[in-house]
Amino acid sequence: MRFSEFIGQEEAKLGLILNAVDARCGGLLLVGSRGSGKSTLARLFRGLLPPLTPFVELPLNVTEDSLLGGIDLEKTLKSGRRTLAPGILSRAHGGVVLVDDINLLSPDLLALLMEPLDRGSELIEREGITQIRESRFMVVATMNQEEGDLSPHFTDRFGLCAVMETLSGKDERLAVMRLAAAQPLFDAEPDPDMGKKVAAAVKLLPNVEVSADILDYLSETALRNISPGHRGDVFLFHAARAYAALQGVAKVEKEHVDRVANLVFAHRRLFLQEEEETTMEQEEQEQNDNKDQEQQEEQEQQEQQPPPEKDDADKPEQSPKEGERDADPSPRESSIQEEIMEVGTPFKVRRFSFRKDRRKRHASGRRTKTRVKGRGGRYVKSLLHSSDRDIALDATLRACAPYQKARGREEQMIIEKDDIRFRQRERKMGHLAIFVVDGSGSMGAQRRMVETKGAIQSLLMDCYQKRDKVAMIVFRKDRAELVLPPTASVEMAAKRLAVLPVGGKTPLAAGLMETWRLVRQVSLRTPDTRFLVVLITDGRANQAISEQSPQQEISGLVRLLNEEERCDFIVIDTENKGNFLRADLALALARQLDADYYTTDALKADYLSELVQVRSER
Repeated sequence: MRFSEFIGQEEAKLGLILNAVDARCGGLLLVGSRGSGKSTLARLFRGLLPPLTPFVELPLNVTEDSLLGGIDLEKTLKSGRRTLAPGILSRAHGGVVLVDDINLLSPDLLALLMEPLDRGSELIEREGITQIRESRFMVVATMNQEEGDLSPHFTDRFGLCAVMETLSGKDERLAVMRLAAAQPLFDAEPDPDMGKKVAAAVKLLPNVEVSADILDYLSETALRNISPGHRGDVFLFHAARAYAALQGVAKVEKEHVDRVANLVFAHRRLFLQEEEETTMEQEEQEQNDNKDQEQQEEQEQQEQQPPPEKDDADKPEQSPKEGERDADPSPRESSIQEEIMEVGTPFKVRRFSFRKDRRKRHASGRRTKTRVKGRGGRYVKSLLHSSDRDIALDATLRACAPYQKARGREEQMIIEKDDIRFRQRERKMGHLAIFVVDGSGSMGAQRRMVETKGAIQSLLMDCYQKRDKVAMIVFRKDRAELVLPPTASVEMAAKRLAVLPVGGKTPLAAGLMETWRLVRQVSLRTPDTRFLVVLITDGRANQAISEQSPQQEISGLVRLLNEEERCDFIVIDTENKGNFLRADLALALARQLDADYYTTDALKADYLSELVQVRSER
């Protein structure tokens, strides 16, 4: 199959062609849902490149040794000197590295892959040998946003990005079916016609000029697209020159800049703060939201005012039930009736990733990678010392190979104690997910608890799939309550969620205190537990649990929670972000906790694709 035979996706094809014309365009990130043709198109890119150009595919199970290179055992045995074998990056010098599902690649390996892009060389340190090798290549990668996002630090390294949507037209889908039927076995073939066009553009490229006016326009375009840093400006410059050469002209014009601007800035717009909304959405909601906010503030002011005193003679006779209610010290409870709201529609949540710690444990689950005790799990690297005595044969042979001549080897390898290396293994583990839910009266405003319960139900489903244990804490009125102790039964958690009421004040500090107590109790029983604290609130604390103010209590408890090294935090903000008078108190709390921050909409797996579509239409 040839590159030009690929059906549709003109934007993605242009991104690849520009990189074939000028590698300084910075590679291409293809973003799309499963089955959109990302991998097929990326492999067809080989047909545009000159013969013998390196084209290396990077598997997700790649190791550090295979990526950077390790000891060449055969040459080391023959020569008696340590000799390094070239790794994947060395073999890709002057060519292309293709990474399928790059968002699933280990962050450590991803950092090693991206490091040579700016420096043009790779630094290798293995078995006492240090080498610096020239390494210049471009990265073409695919990414399915439903499986998780990619760090903005890494996405910014890509010069261009194209969003590939599934073809919806009947004629296009029929053309894809006919092409697949005619070529059942996929094989990337050279594309002579497109290759000639690319070769002519490469020849013209050194003569393409960029005037001072166009440089100003380039800068204006970068500012208009709110591009962080300066990489966008540089990649826009090279992409515009490559496109002008592709059109057969020796001078860059404004239309050339406009044609490639979306390729350069699509991913940079994508990973801006998700709370940034379009002006149109704000105008549509501002009037209604302001009215709701004013009503809520008036209600809170009325609740905080003491009730007027009455003479006993003026008081009407009360039933025992009414008297008990009036005796309650919480004004919120007397003014707001408790309500149990239904669970909103669940959805598929985005993929969460958390840092690996250095603790070794007996692990099971599907959430986060961890070092493991014993001989289970995936072998990731070799160690000089280990209490598990799990010998790494390959590393041991590499360590002893340089000394075989000096030791007088004839047939069998001579291995000494200092040569022995041990395996470090890792596998995925589950967390104890603690849901800390705001059940105060403010969650009943605009029936926000319905959407919130839907988000929690979706997270519970994700916990079931990752084999996490769950617990649930609800804070409302003047206290926090552990309504569900740690359990592996997600079904029980869903039942507790369905009957959660709303009403009363917001004792956020009480919720944080109960969370800290639960973490300490579980840590004493099972020290290897990894915690995931999911705090669902709008952050509007108005009930203290001591003589201090609510904010002082929260600051002190945040410090206590931050001392728990095995805790990861997620803050889900339930505040209406379309409101002009929004407070962003949950965002401030997330910063204090060093937590991942999301709104309920941003939890959805399809949120990133929707954001791309909205912002690419601007």
